[in-house]
Amino acid sequence: MKLSNFDFKLPPELLAEYPSENRDEARLMVIHRDSGKIEHRLFKDLIDYFDDGDCMIINNTKVFPARMYGNKEKTGATIEVFLLRELNAEQRLWDVIVDPARKIRIGNKLFFGDDDLVAEVIDNTTSRGRTLRFLFDGSYEEFRAKLLALGHTPLPKYIKRAEEPMDQEYYQTIYAKNEGAVAAPTAGLHFSKQLMKRLEIKGVRFPEITLHVGLGTFNPVEVEDLSKHKMDSEQVIISPEACQIVNETIDQKKKVCAIGTTCMRAIESSISSEKRLNPYNAWTNKFIFPPYDFSIANCMVTNFHTPRSTLLMMISAFMGHELMMEAYEQAIKEKYKFYSYGDAMLIL
Repeated sequence: MKLSNFDFKLPPELLAEYPSENRDEARLMVIHRDSGKIEHRLFKDLIDYFDDGDCMIINNTKVFPARMYGNKEKTGATIEVFLLRELNAEQRLWDVIVDPARKIRIGNKLFFGDDDLVAEVIDNTTSRGRTLRFLFDGSYEEFRAKLLALGHTPLPKYIKRAEEPMDQEYYQTIYAKNEGAVAAPTAGLHFSKQLMKRLEIKGVRFPEITLHVGLGTFNPVEVEDLSKHKMDSEQVIISPEACQIVNETIDQKKKVCAIGTTCMRAIESSISSEKRLNPYNAWTNKFIFPPYDFSIANCMVTNFHTPRSTLLMMISAFMGHELMMEAYEQAIKEKYKFYSYGDAMLIL
């Protein structure tokens, strides 16, 4: 498989600017891998495909308001700062992306809010990446509170509109709890409290894992030979309790459904020789593309992805390339919405 195999024409109007008004009423395309049958449903119809003893693995990472706007010392130029990860809590060191990067050099100072938070650039990491040291006199808790107050919901760049108050709620899963992601695990955005309760009553269990989604997931693939693409590392936490639920479900030969590509990456990063899920607390840079033998999940929920993306490559590996391209052709014809706020797909 080469990069060019994952190209298709996506009409720009199919990129979703807004989420569904009701989370669980997004559209759902259901694909049966064994027969090639494709159905068109609503997300809340997910319940029709699962029974007592099945499990759905969910990613409980929580998006933090990672996008900040500061002003450069002396010139006052507005600089966008995207917080990627905290490097050192004590020294207030952060790995960030700045835009426009050409104006930001080592030694520059950036001022945020009413100049009550200042950061100094101490290193260049990539063409757009920088290391910032925040200069703040208060406690660590006060510092984090200040970051949260000044930060904005990190909507993907393809969304051209300004952030709106509803994004703080909708660009977060209802089960988000462990803060650390700079992008939402978007397949999970479709779950409502009512749908999860109905699934639980039916006997479906929800083991929780954590993968803190970084921007690397969305980095463009720039090599034709996919084996030469390098993924950024993301932190993964899989508890013994989650493993127990997943492994019991496998042993009972029931459905193990990965809710989203982030869950799939996480669970495929920690597998025993008997193809069971192991506890894990480390980083993963796993890149899944065809051909690939999946070990844990036998079905998955995912959104519709953009051309040439690593997410699309994982879906191709899971459902088969020809069937995937046929499904995407139908999705475009039926005007399904794509990407973070878009519609969903259930692959059985």
